[in-house]
Amino acid sequence: MDTGLSGLLLLLCALPWAEGGKVLVIPMEGSHWLSMRDVTKELHAQGHQIVVLAPDVTLHIKGEDFFTFKTYAFPYTNEEYQEKVLGNIKKAFETQDTVKLFFESMEALRNFSELYTNSCVALLYNKTLIQQLNSSSFDVILTDPIFPCGAVLAKYLQIPAVFFLRSIPCGIDYEATQCPNPSSYVPRLLTTLSDHMSFLQRVKNMLYPLTLKYICHISFSPYERLASELLQREVSLVEVLSHASVWLFRGDFVLDYPRPIMPNMVFIGGINCANRKPLHQEFEAYVNASGEHGIVVFSLGSMVSEIPEKKAMEIAEALGRIPQTVLWRYTGPRPSNLAKNTILVKWLPQNDLLGHPKARAFITHSGSHGIYEGICNGVPMVMMPLFGDQMDNAKRMETRGAGVSLNVLEMTADDLENALKAVINDKSYKENIMRLSRLHKDRPIEPLDLAVFWVEYVMRNKGAPHLRPAAHDLTWYQYHSLDVIGFLLAIVLTVVFTVFKCCAYGCRKCFGKKGRVKKSHKSKTH
Repeated sequence: MDTGLSGLLLLLCALPWAEGGKVLVIPMEGSHWLSMRDVTKELHAQGHQIVVLAPDVTLHIKGEDFFTFKTYAFPYTNEEYQEKVLGNIKKAFETQDTVKLFFESMEALRNFSELYTNSCVALLYNKTLIQQLNSSSFDVILTDPIFPCGAVLAKYLQIPAVFFLRSIPCGIDYEATQCPNPSSYVPRLLTTLSDHMSFLQRVKNMLYPLTLKYICHISFSPYERLASELLQREVSLVEVLSHASVWLFRGDFVLDYPRPIMPNMVFIGGINCANRKPLHQEFEAYVNASGEHGIVVFSLGSMVSEIPEKKAMEIAEALGRIPQTVLWRYTGPRPSNLAKNTILVKWLPQNDLLGHPKARAFITHSGSHGIYEGICNGVPMVMMPLFGDQMDNAKRMETRGAGVSLNVLEMTADDLENALKAVINDKSYKENIMRLSRLHKDRPIEPLDLAVFWVEYVMRNKGAPHLRPAAHDLTWYQYHSLDVIGFLLAIVLTVVFTVFKCCAYGCRKCFGKKGRVKKSHKSKTH
């Protein structure tokens, strides 16, 4: 009896795996991986087999018990990799003249692009690994297209792909989804514009992407060459990315402005807010000791843990002027003027702390993960954007009255102090962020469940070709109906020309005959 019961239990435990699918995950480094990790964990809980594929040198992507971790050789040591990635981020705190900053930024971009291109080469030209992946019969590839190597591999292996992303520079995501992107009211990335623009702002919005084309060429053209070599035909990055069955965007229309979307675009903003847990004993003690004033949570993201000493001392001075307890994620040298109310920690449970009733303010670099955790938990923000879409995120929250944005290079201790006192003491900031929080949470399904549903949907249906618009199969002149316009214009011109000729002929016949009659009459009278 016991043996039979044990066998039945074993069968029931194995059943989900028997029915589950196989998911290949090719993530992007940094904070991009953190929310994708939650999706892989939930997919595993639903009975699917997960394989995460990454280089053998990473910052945040590590093996865990809910997925199989496969690695491939990476042509850099851990020290070289950290220096190339984190070294460029440190430059965000350096004040330089515009020309020097431009050339250094271009050089950093080339180095960054070379780093990930080499990673892609190491993956795609590993014939043994590619053969193993091809024979593993994966049902879907889940990848972040900001690192297009996963998209290239999905197209090469002809496996349905689900993209997991915030956005892609230069509007490549719009092109690859064939989504309308009118510059009249859809602000371009990095412009910090809203959806209500003046004439000059619309001019800027139309011209700004042209300046980014060179940057995107540096970043993405190597992947086009790799894809062309692998597929043995000329392909563009847009064509490679258009292979995706579903796009999971880590955004929503509480943070972002309303814009057109396509049937295979799904919005899962706030997906990283799902797993809030009770505070560890250490942090619970810090919070309880803060008294009636509460706490301020301070983190500049997973990629920034130390800043220049002078700037750190300015920040420490400002933090010492407020009565709240400040929990600051910081691993650099301890500022000599650090006040008693400021506690430095190497790591902090950001979402859990923001969810505590005593959280009064959140100092953030305005990355999308941090912004959404602030929105989910209804905590007003002081924002110090450093690079990328962080400037846009900060501007959007500031215009909604949910926080104050500061220029990290120009701000003083007084600026930070005033910003903190404003968001803590001015009730309008709390009211505005709570309104955004209510709007964000008013939905029929949680973002994590929605993401898992669509991954499973693609697995069940072996892709989603019925969601793919026919626009992908049109040429540029067909898409804009220029051939139809030309045809109709030709007909109109032909009709106008014919009518004109007929009228001219009639006039000549009519008036020309009268003229001849008059002339002949005059000649007879003479």
